[in-house]
Amino acid sequence: MARPRTPLLSRERIVTAALALVDADGLEALSTRRLATELSVSGPSLYNHFATKDELLDAVADSVVGEVDLSMFGGDPVHWRTALRDWAGSYRAALAAHPHVVPVLAQGPGRRPNALRLADAVFGCLVEAGWPRGQATRIGALMRYFVTGSALGSFAAGFPVDAEVYGSAYPHLGEAHRLAEQRDRVDAAAFELGVESLLDGLELRYRQAGYRAGHQGVRATNAGRSEGSTGS
Repeated sequence: MARPRTPLLSRERIVTAALALVDADGLEALSTRRLATELSVSGPSLYNHFATKDELLDAVADSVVGEVDLSMFGGDPVHWRTALRDWAGSYRAALAAHPHVVPVLAQGPGRRPNALRLADAVFGCLVEAGWPRGQATRIGALMRYFVTGSALGSFAAGFPVDAEVYGSAYPHLGEAHRLAEQRDRVDAAAFELGVESLLDGLELRYRQAGYRAGHQGVRATNAGRSEGSTGS
């Protein structure tokens, strides 16, 4: 039997090609026609694997979430703060590598397996550490807001490199034209400062409330009941 000139289609191959297309040209560039051209197949053949474009986008978004390291939440006991810090760094790295996908991910996990696995890991770590379930939900949401927001764009790159733009009208921005050339360093340092500041505040609350792993006192349990019990 003659060997096919192009590899057989699979969901994985389609998702990989779709993600590469989105990375290169943005979400608006993704269409059945263009994707089929990239894969050297007919458009209708894609529908054997994905019934709609939204279904494909979900798979593309979930493949990005699949790049996030969750190992810090498993195995040996780990302090919730350390786990959240390490996870946030891995999450940001995945989103920074695929910035065009961030708007899709910002909508929430939906039915995406990797996204639900991530939410389960974060929520489970916090509850096991003694946080009430309602508080754990809010912390999961807070961390997602912060990480996805940081990946939507570069603060440093948003400043023109032309020093004359600022002039005397903006007396405190005399060095702003230098920000763009230090984009990676500025953005990374800002993210690190933000994460540590958030975690400092959360740890203070944790200690003041007297939460501890494996045990939730009366105060913690009552707080959980009043705040709800859904996962992040």
